[in-house]
Amino acid sequence: MAFSRKFTALGAVLAGTLMFTACSGGGSGTTEIKDASADFGFQETGFPIVSKQLDLTFSGTKAALAPDFNTMTVVKEWEKATNVHINWENLPETVFQEKKNLILASGDLPDAFFNTGLTDAEIATYSASGTLIPLEGLIEKNAPNLSKMLSERPDIKAAITSSDGHIYSLPSVEELGLVQFPNELAINTSWLKKLNIPMPKTIDEFHDALLAFKTQDASGTGKTIPLSFMPGSWCGDIVDLIAALGGVPDNMDHRIVQDDKVIFTPTQDGYKKAIQTLHEWYQEGLIDPESFSQDDKAYLAKGKAATENLGSFVWWEVPEMVGADRANNYSLVPVLEGVNGKRIASQSNNQEISRGAFAITRANKYPAATMRWADNLYDPIQSAQANWGPIGETLQKDASGLLTQIPAPAGTSEGERRQKVAPGGPKANTAENFTTVVAPEPRAAERQKTVNELYKPFAGNDGYPPVALSNEELQQISTIQTDITSLVKQNMAKWIVSGGIEQEWDGYVSQLKNVGVDKMIEVYQQAYDRYKSNS
Repeated sequence: MAFSRKFTALGAVLAGTLMFTACSGGGSGTTEIKDASADFGFQETGFPIVSKQLDLTFSGTKAALAPDFNTMTVVKEWEKATNVHINWENLPETVFQEKKNLILASGDLPDAFFNTGLTDAEIATYSASGTLIPLEGLIEKNAPNLSKMLSERPDIKAAITSSDGHIYSLPSVEELGLVQFPNELAINTSWLKKLNIPMPKTIDEFHDALLAFKTQDASGTGKTIPLSFMPGSWCGDIVDLIAALGGVPDNMDHRIVQDDKVIFTPTQDGYKKAIQTLHEWYQEGLIDPESFSQDDKAYLAKGKAATENLGSFVWWEVPEMVGADRANNYSLVPVLEGVNGKRIASQSNNQEISRGAFAITRANKYPAATMRWADNLYDPIQSAQANWGPIGETLQKDASGLLTQIPAPAGTSEGERRQKVAPGGPKANTAENFTTVVAPEPRAAERQKTVNELYKPFAGNDGYPPVALSNEELQQISTIQTDITSLVKQNMAKWIVSGGIEQEWDGYVSQLKNVGVDKMIEVYQQAYDRYKSNS
């Protein structure tokens, strides 16, 4: 059901009682919330939101380099426009993770969570207990920007709607198409040229190039590393090699969707075939033995070693891996034609629509005013500033009126600057807004072009969508998923390094079934079907 954009005169202006239905376990009840927004001169439309200054307290996460939000230009502008002052208790991610359960369990709750840092399981738990209140009624009455978006984008509405039909947190949207194909395979083209080898187009040609790097010691150091990677990493995994060698797309979660069917990849015959071949590659010395133990720091240092000895790798972008000085020595490998004659790009489950940007607690006495404050951030111009910083400091309008990036000062990266000037929170930088409101960052635009040209045309699967699992579903699969992830990771490394998959495969599949893999996929399929019916 699309939300109405009409307002009811008495719905929020007059102090009243909002009745929310909250489900807990098998029963349901109502939580009465007294809305005292009218005491501060609450206005349904226009600015300021209240005629008398209203103070609210927000908790949640903030970027590591972010200062007190109240020192940020864009936050100061929000306060000036709305007459709502925020007491920010947002903490760096690691600190908030340690303290959030104490905050949630205490009687001293903030009025809202901003950049909530709450997991789906926590949102499910604390909505069931009434700590987080349902928001759909407030959205309908007090959030015209968000209501419009949800009526036009049922997929976003479905992504933030819990299994009980309520909405407990607001979305953050950034639709650039960048995160679905994060595992970019690059190869040392200076070595290809040196050895007179053309850019590989098939999986066999790629193998032969790695073999030439090894046997001819392309680095000249005696320590040539033909291929290095990080299995299980969000952007350093060999999922496209598995697709080429076995015909089965894969991703970090090992959970893909094909023809609306949820599939667990590490039990597929194609996965087995790919691991068998990768073991052969390992025996030939083509795979870095440290691939299964290195962390990000060690991996990224490998590409910047004093002497260039890395032939091929998987990562988000080439310069980050090998440094700006060497970046021109490497090029992305096109999606390779696999053993089945097909070119398959594996799509991840990384989401551009995320939950948990904003949530209101039962302690809040002014939910109508609070929702109007949050809704202001869904104005396209405000969404851009929440994401990249203020106009005049980090953004400027070009001749066509489109917001573009002001280059960061020398010695400061765009990412570092963004942390210091942009608070994040509820926002919607949709695909449409990237053409009419704000231009992508230059590096983002470059990657967008790469994804659209090299990967999207060969997508072999759909990503699992941003489905909100119920508390019961989360409880059903949490232990199962932990055990399965461990089993798959351990066996993958063992089989590539030492072999044995042929003899151990049937026992491994049986072990996964005993742990509960079929139940896990059943739960994900059930949640997927529910999501599709709502979107």
